[in-house]
Amino acid sequence: MRPTAVFTRIGGGLIVLWLVSLLTFSLLQLVPGDPAELVAGDSASPERVEQIRVELGLDRPLTTQYTSWLSGIVQGDLGTSVFTGDPVTEAILRAAPATLSITFVALVIAVVVGVPAGVVAGLRQGSWVDRTVSLLATVGIAMPGFWVAMLLVLVLALGLSWLPATGYSPIGDGVGEWFSHIVIPAVALGLATAAELARHARGCVADVLERPYIRTARARGAHPSWLVRHHILRNAAIPVVTVLGLQAGRLLGGSIVIEMVCGIDGLGTLAINAILQRDFPILQGYVLLSAAIVVTINLVVDGMYSWLNPKVRTS
Repeated sequence: MRPTAVFTRIGGGLIVLWLVSLLTFSLLQLVPGDPAELVAGDSASPERVEQIRVELGLDRPLTTQYTSWLSGIVQGDLGTSVFTGDPVTEAILRAAPATLSITFVALVIAVVVGVPAGVVAGLRQGSWVDRTVSLLATVGIAMPGFWVAMLLVLVLALGLSWLPATGYSPIGDGVGEWFSHIVIPAVALGLATAAELARHARGCVADVLERPYIRTARARGAHPSWLVRHHILRNAAIPVVTVLGLQAGRLLGGSIVIEMVCGIDGLGTLAINAILQRDFPILQGYVLLSAAIVVTINLVVDGMYSWLNPKVRTS
C-alpha cells in the first residue's frame, strides 16, 4: 500500500470520527430529561436548577457547546461528568482496562479456536470433522452471550469454585488473578465470534479449493501441504480478515451485557449508568472512544488485506 493510500485512509477515519461526534451530540440533545434537574434533585428550587445549568454550560447555544466540546477533544479533554464532577477522560481510563481486556482475550479465543476449526473443516469437506464443526458453529451462533456467561458462572464459579463469579482484577495485581477474572466473560463473549469465524473460514477454504489454479497445481503433482501453505491459507484469509474486523467491533458492543452479568465495572457499565443518569459527557466520550477503536481496527484490517492481496498492495 502506497503512503498516499495510507494517509487517505487515515483522513477518512478522522472524518468518520468527526461525523460520529456531531451525530452523537445532536441525538443526545433530543433525549428527554434535563441533566441539571437530575443533579439538583427533586426538591431543588427553579433558581438552583438554573444555577446548575449555568455552571454546566447548558445555557449556552448548542453550537457553542459543540465547538467547545470538540476543541476539548483535540486537546485530550472529553469534558466533565455532570453527575459526579469527575473528568470524563479519567472515568473512561478507569473503566477501559476491564473492557479492553475482555474484548482482547475474547478476540484471541475466537481466532485461535474458530479459524483453525474452519480451515480443517474446509479441507475435509463432507467428513465427520466438517459436520461436527458446522454443527458446533451453528450452536455457538445460536447461543446468546449473556446466557453462556450465566451458565459458566453457575458451573465454574458457583458450582465448582474454580473461578471468581464477579469482579475484575487489574493485571498489575498478577497475571493469574487478572486472567481468572476475565476468562468467563471472555469465553462467553468470544464463543459466537469463534463460531462465525469458523463458518467463514470453512466456506472460504472450500471456495479456494475449487479455483482452477488449485486444480491445476494438484494435477501437476503439488504436495497438499505445500498447496495449503502457499495458496489456500493466504487466499482464504482475505475474506476472513474482513469478517474479523467486523466481529471486533461487535465484541466491543457485546461486552456491555457481559459486564452486567459478571458484575464488572467496565465501559459498558459506565455507559449504562450514564444513560440512566442522563450524564451526556460520559456517554459522548464512550461513543467517541468506541468509534475510534472501531476505526483503528478497520485501518489495521485494511493493512492486513493489502498485505494478503498483492493486487491491493502494489496499487
